[in-house]
Amino acid sequence: MTDGAAVPTQGPVTRSSVVRVGAATVVSAICGYAVLYLAARDLEPAGFSVFAVFWGAFGLFAGAANGLLQESTREVRQARALVRVPEPRSSPMRVAAVVGVLSAVAIAGTSPLWSWHVFTESQALSVALLAAGVAGFCVHATLLGMLAGVDRWSQYGSLIVGDAAMRVTVATTTFLIGWGLVGYLWATVAGAIAWLLLLLASPSSRAAARLATPGTTAVFLRGASHSIAAAGASAILIMGFPVLLKATSADLGAAGGVVILAVTLTRAPLLVPLTAMQGNLIAHFVDQRDRRLKSLVVPVAALAVLGGAAVLVAGLLGPWLLRTAFGPDYQLGGALLAWFTAAAVMIAVLTLTGAATVAAALHRAYAVGWISATLASTLLLLAPWTLETRTVVALLCGPLAGIAVHLIALARVPAPSGYLDRH
Repeated sequence: MTDGAAVPTQGPVTRSSVVRVGAATVVSAICGYAVLYLAARDLEPAGFSVFAVFWGAFGLFAGAANGLLQESTREVRQARALVRVPEPRSSPMRVAAVVGVLSAVAIAGTSPLWSWHVFTESQALSVALLAAGVAGFCVHATLLGMLAGVDRWSQYGSLIVGDAAMRVTVATTTFLIGWGLVGYLWATVAGAIAWLLLLLASPSSRAAARLATPGTTAVFLRGASHSIAAAGASAILIMGFPVLLKATSADLGAAGGVVILAVTLTRAPLLVPLTAMQGNLIAHFVDQRDRRLKSLVVPVAALAVLGGAAVLVAGLLGPWLLRTAFGPDYQLGGALLAWFTAAAVMIAVLTLTGAATVAAALHRAYAVGWISATLASTLLLLAPWTLETRTVVALLCGPLAGIAVHLIALARVPAPSGYLDRH
């Protein structure tokens, strides 16, 4: 690498790195729950539905930007063994800045075509915050990838916590001063400048940010474009699901607010950690690239155990927790909450197989898998069933298509013969 000071001498992903990122993820999850709790308590279900759609819209674009995290992690991780990065080379952080600005311009420029349907209140502010937040998050995600690539897990965790802490700080202030919906919109994007604060405070993070990767900018973007497309499709099913639900429903209303909150709460214990640990996962799968399918066994088994426990808790305690924490307006049966949790397990498995696929540089298969899952879920949401039934079936069955694509791709491609393999 070009900056030896930024690259620790340790080898594969260690248990301590997982613990450090795991701890940061717990804090991030608590902060995320706190924002949702404050918004749900402060806003009636219909108002929470409006907030949740903006939260989901930002999550959709931020999730797509995580493609930059995945590609920068893979490129830096594979190049770390080199004494010097060969020419030509590219700077992922500079690429991310350009992508962020172009994304903001695209969002603002196209907003007259869609904002009136997606944002029913505070339209202009919502578009402005969304554009600025996405621009910042492109750099945020890329810095996370660079840090993961060189095993800077403490800084990686600090960036995750910083993002979450800034969100919950603005949300708490909003709750206390009665700022209302507008305050929660600001809270949603508040963490998009956390990367700048980390760079100002951490010399090792600045060193990691200066690293270059082999190949031209076009080569980096070609790989990143597939990751971004797949990450965008995954974001539709995860963070952007409220937007998808609204797009396939005539009117969400209060019932939609309850369903969105329930889906968000039941999936967060599994998907928030997996999303936060994308760097760990991709680094692990890169290190295990000669055992692509076998390296999935332990993570999937652990997920099955945790997921089974989560389904049980959701079914038995979920209705009481929902009603007690958020008030009598938020009520759903235990069976439905258990099904929502089971659906979250399926999306979590798809997230694992996707991380293994992108680590193997199978960019097209990675994208096709997530896009297939999203299309399948969208079609199922159009079925003539109740809102609750459509939601369960779409989130439970749609991911199966993507999992199949990923596993077939991993099984067909032989172990890499060199680090610059591209597929």
